[in-house]
Formats: sequence, structure tokens, C-alpha cells
Amino acid sequence: MKAAFLHGPRDLRIEPAPPPKPAAGDVVVRVAVAGLCGTDLRIFTGDRPVRYPRVMGHEFVGRVEAVGDDVTRVVVGDRVAVEPNYSCGACPLCREGNRNLCLARVAIGIDVDGCFADVARVPERCCWPAPAGVADEDLVLTEPLAVVVRAVDRAAVREGQTVAVVGVGTLGLLALQVLRARGARVLCVGRTGRRLELARELGAAAVHAARDGSLEAAARAFSGREGVDAVIETAGTPEAVNHALELVRPGGRVVLTGLPHAPSAVSFFSVVRREVTIIGSMIYQDEFA
Repeated sequence: MKAAFLHGPRDLRIEPAPPPKPAAGDVVVRVAVAGLCGTDLRIFTGDRPVRYPRVMGHEFVGRVEAVGDDVTRVVVGDRVAVEPNYSCGACPLCREGNRNLCLARVAIGIDVDGCFADVARVPERCCWPAPAGVADEDLVLTEPLAVVVRAVDRAAVREGQTVAVVGVGTLGLLALQVLRARGARVLCVGRTGRRLELARELGAAAVHAARDGSLEAAARAFSGREGVDAVIETAGTPEAVNHALELVRPGGRVVLTGLPHAPSAVSFFSVVRREVTIIGSMIYQDEFA
């Protein structure tokens, strides 16, 4: 087999490697489709350190090629989507149901080798049998979709409410579609014209270019009141966090899904005075299934 090994920042080499053999409870998956996301880019550039050499990649779909002892969930030949995070299952956080917050959580493609290879070895519990009729190219979006579903759930959005999505990358565009399915009216805020056009094509009730400023005015015009009921922030930049706080109404909710890698200067005076609720949303719990 071959795999794309990252030997250091920006040092990616496609090299031969011995095919992995499944240990007890493990599954070997032949990769059919792999996704590329911002986390992969940060690992590639060295902004997110990993132990080298590392095979990146965590969004993927494939077919089970081999199974280890005690595997009962899948069989050879099954088409599966792979959940790329797994927890210890034994710590207080896991026992409380917060396995996404487990301090011993392992991320495939970051802590262990991932899917930028012909085949990948993963724990059985990470393999979810794929429904018939869903193309691999759509199924590979299961992981970012799970992130978005959790964020929307944590925002407690109700039908008829107004919601702003900050960032119109993959997560933002998926959030738009989930929110529309929940009956919300959605304002998308982003930087690039093409992605804002795509957001409109996907059903955004309105779009606004962040570079144009006037975010508060845009939110008031869109919502017909002091701002939107909730904001889903997906960009992961300090600017996006502040944009979210400008858009939300007093008493509203801001859910942060992005992971800023630079300090954020937030006006907590405004947060307190307006009783804005800021909620972190870390990957997913049971949403992947």
C-alpha cells in the first residue's frame, strides 16, 4: 500500500508502507473517499503540531477489508463512514456522557495515522454502516455535519427564529442547511463573494459581506428587532467571534464551533450588559450516528 506521510511542516511524501493488520477490536478500511479540511491544512503547515511522521486525514468513507478478533459490528465488505474521534470510556467525563470532552480522546489523523492512505486501521466502534443510496462523496461529509448538528442543538434554535451563520466554509454551509431544515431564517456572513453566492443558492434568506461592516444594522434589518436570536460561528478566527457578538440580540445565544489560534479580545461588558449566552461546541457526542 501507499500512504501520504507528513515528515514535517509542508514535507508531505507519498511512500510505500506495510498494510496494517487489525488487532482485536480493530477494523481495516480500504479508503474510497477522503475529505480535506482546515485542520489538515493547519497540520500540514505546522500550525497544529503532531508527531512525525504522520498520515493525516480524518474524514473518510470506505469498505471493510479485514476485521480483528471480537469484531461484531461490521463484516468484510461493509461500506462504512468512519467516526474519527474515540474516547477512553472510563473517565468521569465519559461516564457523564461527555465523551467529546474526554482528556484521553484520540483523534484519527492527528494522534494516530489517518486516511490519506490506501487503507486505514480504526477501532470497530468508529465504523458506522453506510445507508444505501447515499453516494460516497456525500457520505464523507458526515463528520463535519455531525459537528454542525451538535452546534445547532446547543443553540436551541426553534422554528421561526432568526439565526446568523458566521463563516461560509464547509461548516457554515452545512449549518445553513441544518438550520433551514429546523425552520429557521438564516443570515450568512462571510468574506468571499462566491461562497456568499453559494449560501444564497443553498437557501440563505440573506447574505452579508463582513468587509462591508454594519453588522449590527444588517442583523437588525434581517431580524426586524435588536439582532438575531442566535449565531453559529464556524470560522474560528478572533474577528468571527466579535462579528457573532455584533449580530446577536440582547438575551440571544452565540455558539462557537471554530478554534481560534490567536487570542480574542471580547467586550465582556457588552456580553454581561446584554445577557448574551456564549456556548462552546466541541465536535460531537452521538450526533455522528
